[in-house]
Amino acid sequence: MAEQARVALVTGGIGGIGTAICQRLARDGYRVVANCHPSEVEAAAAWRADCAGEGLDIETIAADVASFEDSARMIGEIKSRLGPVSVLINCAGITRDKTFRKMEPAQWEAVINVNLNSVYNVTRGVWEDMLEQGYGRIVNIASVNGQRGQFGQANYSAAKAGMHGFTMALAQEGASKGVTVNTVSPGYVETAMTLAMRDDVREGIIAGIPMRRMGTPAEIAAAVAFLVAPENGYVTGVNLPVNGGLFIH
Repeated sequence: MAEQARVALVTGGIGGIGTAICQRLARDGYRVVANCHPSEVEAAAAWRADCAGEGLDIETIAADVASFEDSARMIGEIKSRLGPVSVLINCAGITRDKTFRKMEPAQWEAVINVNLNSVYNVTRGVWEDMLEQGYGRIVNIASVNGQRGQFGQANYSAAKAGMHGFTMALAQEGASKGVTVNTVSPGYVETAMTLAMRDDVREGIIAGIPMRRMGTPAEIAAAVAFLVAPENGYVTGVNLPVNGGLFIH
């Protein structure tokens, strides 16, 4: 009897980077569930149909990962339908850029809630099962700006730096139980958001990247695939930069 495919949950799964991660994990044989915000249900249905057109059966589930209760409901539904989550990719994120002197509390709180508190909310729901199974892979998608900071992104940089602090602490708690926790910190990546930039702005960014190009979502997904692979169980607590040399530490 064939071994049942491991269940992988990707928060923010229908976004640019999330899509590439979902598709890569599905091709690697995981049973993938892409989380979307409740406001994105229609978009998620179209997204799932597009994936099916490429021969990929990826489920979607709506939940506000900034809410502990809604995250718990989501995890419960996935577990009852497919089994416990063995692989978690925390990819949900937003920006609310403003210089600090103009940043309102709502802009700070929104970014911290979605980008950082969601990591606690969702991971808390899968952690016990991973420890009991003696197996788990968690990857937190942070950012180069969590490593170096960025003008106008005090909220985003703080959240992304916090994600790796979470990674380092939790990696120590999971190590003896076969659960790894790692961070991937992308640089600038070709997504709908970066492609919508003015040409001169985008060209200015690329000029500052030693590789003279932005990364692709598939390159981020490849880094994730490496970290979640069963044979890489000795890699934990790391922050893997995928940034074309933009920041070398």
